[in-house]
Amino acid sequence: MPRHCLTLDLKNDENAISEYKRYHVKIWPEVKKSLLDAGIVDMEIYLTGTRLFMIMEVDDQFSLSAKAAADASNAKVQEWERLMEQFQQELPQSNPGQKWVAMEKIFSLAAQ
Repeated sequence: MPRHCLTLDLKNDENAISEYKRYHVKIWPEVKKSLLDAGIVDMEIYLTGTRLFMIMEVDDQFSLSAKAAADASNAKVQEWERLMEQFQQELPQSNPGQKWVAMEKIFSLAAQ
């Protein structure tokens, strides 16, 4: 099963980080549906300090660009994204407007 690993920073504000975590205890049903409909089988987000790390397990038909296009036309997902943006900050290596940045896999124990 394909996997995508992405990273993003939150603003360095303890209250904002707590609020961001609170929103993710139970995401909106429309957002969950959009993830599942896109072919995301599982998703986990980890936090250390202000750094977020997302792991997405996806089906073979999943496409980041198709997911982005679907999100752009989904009003509820756009509302969620605008809400989350108040907590997030772009990484220095982000392209303009890019939030989550794909990480490069540099090691696999299974491949050794």
